[in-house]
Amino acid sequence: MKTEKLAINGKRLQKTLTELAQFGRTANNGVTRLALSEEDVEARTYFRDQCEALGLQVRVDDLGNMYSLLPGKNPNNPPVYIGSHLDSVKRGGRFDGVLGVAAALEVVRTVVEHNIDVNTPIGIVNFTNEEGARFEPSMMASGILTGKFDKETMFNKEDINGVTFAEALKTSGFEGNLENRLGEATAFVELHIEQGPVLEAEALKIGVVECVVGMCCYEIEITGTSNHAGTTPQPMREDALTAANICMTAFHERLSKLDPALVYTMGRFNVYPNIHTVIPNRVVFSIEARHQDEQVIKKVESIISEVTEACHLKSKATKLWGRDTVWFDPTIVKTIEEATQSISHLYKRMVSGAGHDAQFIASTVPTAMIFVPSIKGISHAEEEETPWEDCINGANVLLETVLKLSN
Repeated sequence: MKTEKLAINGKRLQKTLTELAQFGRTANNGVTRLALSEEDVEARTYFRDQCEALGLQVRVDDLGNMYSLLPGKNPNNPPVYIGSHLDSVKRGGRFDGVLGVAAALEVVRTVVEHNIDVNTPIGIVNFTNEEGARFEPSMMASGILTGKFDKETMFNKEDINGVTFAEALKTSGFEGNLENRLGEATAFVELHIEQGPVLEAEALKIGVVECVVGMCCYEIEITGTSNHAGTTPQPMREDALTAANICMTAFHERLSKLDPALVYTMGRFNVYPNIHTVIPNRVVFSIEARHQDEQVIKKVESIISEVTEACHLKSKATKLWGRDTVWFDPTIVKTIEEATQSISHLYKRMVSGAGHDAQFIASTVPTAMIFVPSIKGISHAEEEETPWEDCINGANVLLETVLKLSN
C-alpha cells in the first residue's frame, strides 16, 4: 500500500475522543480534568489500557509523563515522538490537549493495523500538568524536563487545598522513574486545536505552526491621594483612576499602530480603596503583549516605559515576566507542510499565541506543531468545539508527517 493513501480510522478517533471526554465531563458537555486528579487518573488509565491493547508497554517518568513506544526496524534510531496532554482547565473543552494524545494513539494504531514497517520507533507521550490549572505554572513537567523549572520547587507547588504536586503525583499511582524521561529523539510533533479564530475565518483546514510567539507582561502602578469625593474640587484632585485611564488610552493609541500582528491585553485591574465616596489613591493594572518579532516586543517595552513615565502622578512599570519567541525546527515544519500538501488540505503557515509543551521540548528536540480549526476560536471553555472532520484531517496530517519522519 502506498503510504500517501494511508489514512487513520476517523470513526475510531471520534470514539476515542468521546470516551476520553467522559472523564471529568461537566453538565454543559465540557471537561474538568485537573492534573493528577481522580478524573486525570481515569483518563491516564484509559490511555495506558489502549496502548497495552496494541501490545505496547507504557513507561512513566518521575514527573508522571507517560510514554509508549512502537519499535522500528532500526531501534537505535532516536524515536519520533507525538502527543500532547490529557489534563484540562476547570470547565474546559473536549479537544484542548487531548486531541494530540488521541490522534497520536490513532496514528500508532493505524501503523500497527496496516503492518507498516517504519525505520524509526514512534513514541506517544502524555505530558503532566500542561495547563497549570491545579498546580502553577503551566507546562510544568515539560519545563522540568528541559531545565526551565527546578524540580524541587515545582514539586512543592500547592493546589487550593494545600496538596503539593509531589503528594498528588504519589497518590495518583503515576510516579515513575527518572531513567524513563524523554531523552534523545528524532522529532517531536504536537497536534493541537488552534484555540483562535484564524483558520476558521480564512476557511483553512490546517495550520503549519512555525513558532510560539514571544511576549512581555508588565504591572503598572499609579499612586495618587485619597480624599472626599464631594468636597475636593476637581482641579485639586490627585485621582489615580483618572490617571490610569489616561495611561490605558495612550497604550491603546500607540500599540494599535505599532504592527498589525501585535496583540496586547490589559486584563487585570485593581483600584483602591474602591469606595464610591472616596477618590482613588492607587491603581494597579497589567499589560501584556505578544509578537513573534523580538524587535516589536522591544518597541512595546519602550512604549510602556514612556507612557508610564509621562503620567502626571507617581507611577512605575514593573516587568513581571517575558519570553522569547520559540522558532520550531524548519525541517520538521517543512515536513508537516509537505504532508499537508500531499493530502491536498488548504493550509497556512502561522504562529501560536498560546503556550504549549512543544515550546519547551523544542529546546532539546527538533519540534513543530500542527493546528486544526477551533469554532469561533473558543477554547478553555465548555463551548470549545472542533468538527470531527477537522480532527480527522489533523490526525491524517500527523500520520503522513510521522511516516515521512520515521522513514
